[in-house]
Amino acid sequence: MRKAFLFVVLSLFLVFKGIADEGMWLPMLIGKNLAEMQRMGFKLTAEDLYNVNGSSLKDAIVQFGGGCTGELISAEGLLITNHHCGYPEIQSHSTIENNLLANGFWAASRADELPNPGLEVKFLVRMDDVTNRVLKNLTPGMNERERLMSIQQVADSLIQLAEKEGVGYEAIIRPFYYGNQYYMFVYQVYKDVRLVGAPPDAIGKFGGDTDNWVWPRHTGDFSLFRIYADKNNNPAPYSPSNVPFKPKKFFKISMRGVKEGDFTLVYGFPGRTQQFITSHAVNLLINQSNPNKIGLRDIRLSIFKSFMDANDTIAIKYAAKHARVANAWKKWIGETMGLRRLDAVAQKQELENMFAAWAATNPELKERYGWLLPKFQNLYSELAPLSLVVDYRNEAVYGVELLSFASRFERLLSMAIDPKADKEKLIEQRENLKDYVRDFFKDFELDVDREVFAALMKAYQERVPQKLQPEFLNKFMLQSGNWRQLAGQIYSQTVFADSVRVLTLLNDIDSTSAREFLNDPIFNIYFEFEDYYRKNVQKRYFEITDSLEILYRTYVEGLMRMQPDKRFYPDANSTLRIAYGKVAGFNPRDGVVYDYYTTIDGIYEKSQQRNVPDYVPPKRLMELYQAKDFGPYAVNGTVPVAFIASNHTTGGNSGSPVLDAEGNLIGVNFDRCWESTMSDVMFDPNYCRNISLDMRYALFIIDKYAGAKNLINEMVILQ
Repeated sequence: MRKAFLFVVLSLFLVFKGIADEGMWLPMLIGKNLAEMQRMGFKLTAEDLYNVNGSSLKDAIVQFGGGCTGELISAEGLLITNHHCGYPEIQSHSTIENNLLANGFWAASRADELPNPGLEVKFLVRMDDVTNRVLKNLTPGMNERERLMSIQQVADSLIQLAEKEGVGYEAIIRPFYYGNQYYMFVYQVYKDVRLVGAPPDAIGKFGGDTDNWVWPRHTGDFSLFRIYADKNNNPAPYSPSNVPFKPKKFFKISMRGVKEGDFTLVYGFPGRTQQFITSHAVNLLINQSNPNKIGLRDIRLSIFKSFMDANDTIAIKYAAKHARVANAWKKWIGETMGLRRLDAVAQKQELENMFAAWAATNPELKERYGWLLPKFQNLYSELAPLSLVVDYRNEAVYGVELLSFASRFERLLSMAIDPKADKEKLIEQRENLKDYVRDFFKDFELDVDREVFAALMKAYQERVPQKLQPEFLNKFMLQSGNWRQLAGQIYSQTVFADSVRVLTLLNDIDSTSAREFLNDPIFNIYFEFEDYYRKNVQKRYFEITDSLEILYRTYVEGLMRMQPDKRFYPDANSTLRIAYGKVAGFNPRDGVVYDYYTTIDGIYEKSQQRNVPDYVPPKRLMELYQAKDFGPYAVNGTVPVAFIASNHTTGGNSGSPVLDAEGNLIGVNFDRCWESTMSDVMFDPNYCRNISLDMRYALFIIDKYAGAKNLINEMVILQ
């Protein structure tokens, strides 16, 4: 028995010891990693990265728009992020007559910079470990609901105090390791953020969907914004009297470039990872959930493309929608391939076998952890059919824009037919909904959505087992026999397709007009789906996922006890993290070796391929290329465009600064290689590579292509 246990411990050390390139580390704890980072070439201190008592590199980084990262590159509030992160703002300013998506945009002066209502950026002021305070009132006899209520009560009081400390302060408290630890993040939020510059789509999206998630990459994926503040440098709503924000810190830009083996650091806001999930969850992901979601998005993307190719107006309206749908679709494809290649289910099972053997070594461990894995098995088996309905609800029902649109009316309509409803709240809800209606119809095309409706309803009816479907689906099919014909009838009758009629009814909302909405065929279809979901799926689905959350809290606690020498990092949850690695190419499959960088030569080469619309660069760019007019940005007769490294990144890291060993900006992170997308679940240093825009290409575009020397002159550029 003793020999067997020693073998298990040795196996754990050999198989599961930390990998240098893996990890998304909390900035306030980065000192624990410093020795390793310095061995890899890092030349700064932990205080240079994160310091609450003085300025540090964290003060040059923002969470951009809630889902991306951006970084300051001048003393005048100028920031750079990805083109795809700024895409909604670029699109919002685009028209057929002045198409910024197609033509690009470069503000010649501060007066030309374009405001963006609703866009905000957040600076992290500080983060605090509040675990002991948040958990202080918990008692052994509490159930999960009581536990959460106790935690929330303490968290609310801590947040309230923190938000009083400064102008524009917001605070959140997030659980880590499934609730084994808690941290508070205090932000200062700026809401006057103006568009300064963006290359045309043919640069900022060069390669489009063809190259999305793919290496080699030649995309100039960047856009420029400026933060504005009041005269005291504090956050303020948009006003012409606001002035450029003065940051505590901004990044100097290095022109020295990168070479293979160089240290790199990514500092940003990664969205979500699931490194601790069990083999049962991975199996559900790669054999059910991802394939279903991919198939449903195949349908939408095909329809979008057919309309966008045929109509320039629709192409502009649906550009951001298409990009949004395609991004996750392609990521899921790569993730599934990567997890299968790694035989991830088997790898997880190996760890679970070790865990079970460890838990059986003494009575205390057996009582605490021995029951976990069988319980996981039972819950995931029950979850699978419920998860199928949830995926089809999200991707097929809410994938139809009019059904999603109708869902927004449910609360208001309930209030309108309730004689006891609060009239002030009814009016407030109505006015908010009217604003949403106006925004919705700006980028909506009835013909497109009608085709999507017909195709997705057909897929739901044919692919989901009948026992998991609302009854009306088969009734509809028996009545019409043709989903396209049925869609035509419904879309010709629905009030939700008519913006004027919708707003007219909303203006005088009462029980009579509310019933016109409630009796509408689109609302009825939405409600039939939702009613089935609420009665047959929702309660048990969330009971299971809540139970799994509790199990994972105990499981991760056990993993940490089982592997006391391993450095654990928490899953990403949209909080500021540090990842570090080295510039490196890789060998994705037999006979294929990828170099670590690309150049403008590759843009020209791709442009020579026929019938690939994603590979049509602007004429001006090719003129510069042909003349070799590269200015100071040339290296060996060409211009570097992008590079890859072994940093651990995910969604939310888009726009993150990529720094050299001295903390200078060398790139802007914008993607992962397709072979890397499984890193949200399982990191493999042989395949996982983040893709970054080389800052020399960004400078070349700003300077030589756009002629925006006013922007170049703001920056501190190290030769």
